[in-house]
Amino acid sequence: MKTTDHHPAERQITFYKFDGAGNDFVLIDTRNDVLQLTSEQIARICHRRFGVGADGLMTLGLADGYDFEMRYYNSDGRLASMCGNGGRCITAFARMLGVTPQQDGTYHFMGHDGVHEAEILMWDDGAGFGLVRLGMRDVPSASIRRIKEDSDGDLLQLDGWFLDTGSPHFVQRVDDLEHFDVFERGRRIRRMEQYFPQGTNVDFIEDMPDGSLFVRTYERGVEDETWACGTGVTACAIVSGNSRVRMRGGDFKVTFDTDGDTFTNVRLTGPVSYNFSGTWNMQ
Repeated sequence: MKTTDHHPAERQITFYKFDGAGNDFVLIDTRNDVLQLTSEQIARICHRRFGVGADGLMTLGLADGYDFEMRYYNSDGRLASMCGNGGRCITAFARMLGVTPQQDGTYHFMGHDGVHEAEILMWDDGAGFGLVRLGMRDVPSASIRRIKEDSDGDLLQLDGWFLDTGSPHFVQRVDDLEHFDVFERGRRIRRMEQYFPQGTNVDFIEDMPDGSLFVRTYERGVEDETWACGTGVTACAIVSGNSRVRMRGGDFKVTFDTDGDTFTNVRLTGPVSYNFSGTWNMQ
């Protein structure tokens, strides 16, 4: 008797890989397709051994009155708040897909934390590289909280600022940041529930001889140091007052105005690269 093997039906998803200064993402166009990915599927796609490999996954969908909608998921598969580098990458992705801005050459899109504006300042189709400026949320001065606590013995003394720039960040100055144990110290601080009940991203900063601010970030959801973090760069620029920020993946510029007790017109500018595209077999 002849038998037939039955295998689970697989569906192929077309994806695109981008990075913003080494902060890398899988992007999927969902404008004409209702795509429901589970947290487990997203985590597997982002896995650096069993999947495509990325710090996060984004979908570009439709949003009434806006050029597109951005939905961002951390590499653990959970829906997250705003990602600055992700917002810049998805803007370049929209351009690649042929999405034309509805207003004066500036993209207006809906993110988890509200509406954002983005401009492509430069793009080289051949190299797949460009410079994108993203509008970030306003930050009230009253929402910036100073946290200071003596060392518990094996953890450095907490002495920094907590603020939300679309995602929560704790920012602290340290010495010799190049050789600092960002993973271990960031991991410990990220889970200090007495200060951060929902957890937090952790940024360490150091002033450099050339006048720039060096930043290294431990990201919540990725649970590791990332090469760049847009909301982190923004948070560090606001608390330090330094607009020239350098991370391991590249250089950024952050500009903002102060309107009374609020940081307004916050703009994050940095590099974006299109890496490659492919298909993913989803069971």
